[in-house]
Amino acid sequence: MANRFREQLDSGKIIVFDGGTGTMLFDRGVFINRCFDQLNLSEPDLVRSVHREFAAAGAMALETNTFGANRFKLASFDLGGRVAEVNRRGAELAREAGGADVLVVGSMGPLGVRIEPWGPTSLDEARAAFREQIEALVAGGIDAVILETFTDLDEIW
Repeated sequence: MANRFREQLDSGKIIVFDGGTGTMLFDRGVFINRCFDQLNLSEPDLVRSVHREFAAAGAMALETNTFGANRFKLASFDLGGRVAEVNRRGAELAREAGGADVLVVGSMGPLGVRIEPWGPTSLDEARAAFREQIEALVAGGIDAVILETFTDLDEIW
């Protein structure tokens, strides 16, 4: 996983990432109240088409459609038990769309819960949720992970 991404970084070349997958899905009629991550399972052709457009436009790295695919956020859509499936499929769709020459980067966002001491979620629970998501992304074939839009750095330590 890391070797391919590391090679690109070490080459000194600029790596062009894709754009806003969620924005593209919204532009295609997916309303904001839906679980965008679930689309990896329910509408894979739609997700794959967005990735393909980014690759065709010159993206060298595609972020998976998994920004909110952790157990806490998925639970609000009755999908808490499908973390592995949603993330693995998200990675596979990006890989299918980008082919062998495009890097696939696992997108991970905040858990959406308050972590101790400011909330009821323990640090161990938070770590387990991140680990669960990362393991599924790795199983799906990602080259790297990107942590996005965290407002509390303690959440990702």
